[in-house]
Amino acid sequence: MQSRLTFEELHAQIISCVACPRLVEYRQEVARSKKREFREWEYWGRPVPGFGDPRAKLLIIGLAPAAHGANRTGRMFTGDSSGDWLIRALYRAGLASQPTSHHRDDGLVLQNVYLTAVVRCAPPDNRPARDELTRCLAFLGDELALLASVRVVLTLGRIAFGGYLELLRCQGHKVTPLTFRHGGVYEVGPSLPTLVASYHPSRRNTQTGLLTAGMLDAVIGTALTMAG
Repeated sequence: MQSRLTFEELHAQIISCVACPRLVEYRQEVARSKKREFREWEYWGRPVPGFGDPRAKLLIIGLAPAAHGANRTGRMFTGDSSGDWLIRALYRAGLASQPTSHHRDDGLVLQNVYLTAVVRCAPPDNRPARDELTRCLAFLGDELALLASVRVVLTLGRIAFGGYLELLRCQGHKVTPLTFRHGGVYEVGPSLPTLVASYHPSRRNTQTGLLTAGMLDAVIGTALTMAG
């Protein structure tokens, strides 16, 4: 499907979105109150567009901006522990120019990978409501239309996994029910990218050992191999 938009037009639409009152109120309040260690920052406090190589063969989909991560920095997977884990793994895989992701002007360049999320505003307790997620999926659909070279979609966590499958069904694809499992590989349709699932590199998952650096490296390696 060819997009009617350019990346610049899509990003402008995402950044200006005020469709979900609860999320608008929360992200703006976080930006006003701030976290003590970031009190000198001017928080982004708006929806966050995707980031990466527009010719990428690998698309990585997360849940949503972290309240004091991307909601602060304005770039996906930037400024929090989940971003630290993911960018280090992408650097080890040769997909990122540096192993750190601290702010949107830090010089990080991604090659052959694009990062996005199913929800573009930071949700309270990292839990978007069902209607908020569904409403936001249109932006992901527009990104997929622009990312014409994507061969593999890697979803991080159950919510991203379910959200991506919901988007495909909304687009008219006949996708059978699938069970999320870390490292799972799914062929969801003859004209669709291969789907690979991973645990999310959240602080909870990494600190408890549910997801290790080796596990994340392995699942990214699987996705890259399948992307060619």
